[in-house]
Amino acid sequence: MPRVGIPPKQLYQLPGAEKEARKIAKILNTKALTGKQATKETILKRIPSAKIIHLATHGLLDDFGERVPGALALTPNTKVIGSKTNEGLLTATEIINLNINADLVVLSACDTGRGKITSDGVIGLSRALITAGTPSVIVSLWSVPDAPTAELMTEFYRQLKLTGDKAQSLRHAMLKLKEKYPDTPRKWAAFTLIGEAE
Repeated sequence: MPRVGIPPKQLYQLPGAEKEARKIAKILNTKALTGKQATKETILKRIPSAKIIHLATHGLLDDFGERVPGALALTPNTKVIGSKTNEGLLTATEIINLNINADLVVLSACDTGRGKITSDGVIGLSRALITAGTPSVIVSLWSVPDAPTAELMTEFYRQLKLTGDKAQSLRHAMLKLKEKYPDTPRKWAAFTLIGEAE
């Protein structure tokens, strides 16, 4: 979970996302990048060697003047890149040009499965990730609440470690949260798997 503050819009902190990242890192036996560590520069350096990429942050639907709409909010810094400072946005257009070797990318953020609807389907973050090389993406179809999303994602990874089946692990996590929040599907039903299920 990055520290966010993207001009001109200030994004609120996501304390559940930071807890989520730390719990999932323990399950996967790795170290979470949170706060000031979760800069765009650091994330981009780690993407090519990652087997699983999990980003718990803000998903943004705006087009930011790019050809593909959508971006993820990472920690901004003051380092100048080219003629502008790094504002911390990882845009869908930038993602398309990455070399992603990960078997799974999870965007634990709002609206990451949405985008521009065309005759070729939805153009946005999920398509950008598939184009960049990952066979499987988990994205959200609407705005998701912070704490329940952290619960859902933690349960998803517990199940994935046991079974190795992405689709069944997501289904199990959703059913478990449905028991806890039976009258509030917004808290457990937003995520979908695109691509390979196993």
